[in-house]
Amino acid sequence: MADDDLTPSDGAVLLALMAEARAMLNTELFELYGIDVRKPQRDKLNRLRLLRSVRSRRTYQHDLDEKGWVRLQTPVDVSSPRARAIGGALLAVHLNLLNRVVPRSEFESLGEMFSRAAVTPTRRPGNLEIRLRGAYTALTAEPGGWVSLTRIRPFFTDVAPADLDAALVSLSRGGDVNLVPENNQKMLTDADWAASVHIGGQDKHLLAIGV
Repeated sequence: MADDDLTPSDGAVLLALMAEARAMLNTELFELYGIDVRKPQRDKLNRLRLLRSVRSRRTYQHDLDEKGWVRLQTPVDVSSPRARAIGGALLAVHLNLLNRVVPRSEFESLGEMFSRAAVTPTRRPGNLEIRLRGAYTALTAEPGGWVSLTRIRPFFTDVAPADLDAALVSLSRGGDVNLVPENNQKMLTDADWAASVHIGGQDKHLLAIGV
């Protein structure tokens, strides 16, 4: 377990949002999973940058922050004397996902697995720059790591390629964003070329955010 002060209740919040791989209203979390994120817990998880909460009318909307996805790459303690069986079951699910499911799949992290699974053809495109940042976060363990656009594009099967290209161009203007060509272009596959975006007279293949 990581050396932090997360309670079983904190871990349950993170695991539920991981499984849903989307922002959720507090009321929705309570209706679906019996999880009520009250002010002290909300403030704590936001302060630790594990959770990102925004006001939405009379409630709050919660989403995993970058550090939240990274934190879930190690087990969280969800055991509790009052609900040990439930906590044990959640821990078993989390450990098996980390140690058996992800290593044997095409995915490199829990974030990639759940975020990719959450994309459906009927999903509204929404703010593509925000979604690009979310997809990047799901694919890398730390800000500033390089991610191939070949791995980014499967998150956007519901978006026209031209619209995604435009969003990548717009995103690239951010001060914390780098889009660069692959140095060793002999390594590139047809899929890498197809996933690239043309900016400033060059085909860009790799994305880094948080530089």
